[in-house]
Amino acid sequence: MARGKKASGKHYTSKGERPNVNKSILKAKRRDYKQNTLQVIRNKQDAWLKMKKVWLTIPNPNKNETNKRFIRVLASDVWGDPRRSFVMGQAKEET
Repeated sequence: MARGKKASGKHYTSKGERPNVNKSILKAKRRDYKQNTLQVIRNKQDAWLKMKKVWLTIPNPNKNETNKRFIRVLASDVWGDPRRSFVMGQAKEET
């Protein structure tokens, strides 16, 4: 009975189906990161400065919508355009 060619390990590419890190370790790392609010805000600010589409969660200004206590809005709507320059003592632009 003839044997087929042996599989070559040099050309194998993983399909990436399963995580190779324990789920509890990943959850612990995520929990630690989320508790560090300053780091989360700093990362969002860095992404905003790089013109990425950053979302922020803010308290809902419409108090009549009691089922939606918080809403998600784009950071550019809250913080403005990151390309605009800031000068101390300058009046705020009205747009």
